[in-house]
Order: sequence, then C-alpha cells, then structure tokens
Amino acid sequence: MTKNNSHRRRTSSIHGWVIQVSLWTFIFTLIFAFVLRILLQGVESIFFSFLLLIFVIFVGIFFDTIGIAVAAASEAPFHAKASKKVFGAKKGIYLVRYAEKVSNFCCDVVGDISGVVSGVIGAVIVINLALTHFQISEIYLSIVLTAAVASLTVGGKAVGKYIAIYKSTEIVMFVAQFLATFERIFKRENKVKPN
Repeated sequence: MTKNNSHRRRTSSIHGWVIQVSLWTFIFTLIFAFVLRILLQGVESIFFSFLLLIFVIFVGIFFDTIGIAVAAASEAPFHAKASKKVFGAKKGIYLVRYAEKVSNFCCDVVGDISGVVSGVIGAVIVINLALTHFQISEIYLSIVLTAAVASLTVGGKAVGKYIAIYKSTEIVMFVAQFLATFERIFKRENKVKPN
C-alpha cells in the first residue's frame, strides 16, 4: 500500500508540474512575443534588431547549458562543500536533487520561449529589410535567416552541452551561488522595508 500511495503522489506531482510549466510557458511566450513585436515594429535599426536576435539566441544557449549541467551533476561534491560551509552549496544540492524540474525549466521553458521569440525577431527583420531594400526577395531572405538562426542555436547548444557535461559541478555551483546571493539580497530588502 505504501508503494502505491508513493507512486500516486509522485504521479500527481508530475501531472501538477506538467500543467504548471505548460501554463507558465504559454503566458511567458505570449508576453515576450507581444512586447517584442511592438518594440521592434517601432525600431527601424536593423543592427539593433540583429543584436537583439543574437542576445535571445545566447539566452537560450546559456539556459540550455545550465539545464544539461544540472542533469549531469552529482550531489556528492555539493554535500562535501556544504559540510565545509561553502556558500551556495546547499542551493547546489537543491538544484541537483530537483534536476528534472530545473532542467525542464531551463532547457524546455526558456529554450522554447527563446526559440519562438527569435522567430518573431527574425520575421520583423525580414519585413524591415524587405521594406527598405525592395530588390531583396522576402522569401529567400526568410529562408536564409531561419537557417542562420537554426545553425547558430544548434551549434551554440552543442558547445554548451559539451561544457555542461564536463564542467557540470562548476556550472551548478556558479548558478547556486548566484541564486543564493540573489535570495540573500531579497531577504535583506524585505527586512529593511517597514511593515
């Protein structure tokens, strides 16, 4: 009976997480795509649009690297660091212990959103280029830009995965220390604020 109850609890937890992460992905994608579409339509600078596109691609690669590192990392080094009271080690244990959720959020939620957003930016760049340079075919430009975005993303993620697998502990520790610092600052600000 205990095994069945544990299995039911785990299954309902997974179902809850799937619904939650799907809903958040939908909301975030809507917001980012809508805001970027409005921002980019008012911007005539193709250079700025390209910079924004590269930044979004980089964000997707960066989070994908974190997701893979968390999935590849082992808890043991963080327990050793926590016993020596190394700052961020406990947060590292938490990240590795919940690797499936952290990896899902980093690789799928942020990764997919950056994929959609880079598509939106690419479409706006194509439209702006086609409007300013009438001799350029919109169809060919769209195909070339899509291929360039795909190759940059896949190539970047391949490098990120390689680094994540061989430097998983260091990457998770960096993220853990960043989150622990952010958490400490946030708690300090809450204490300073009057009730």
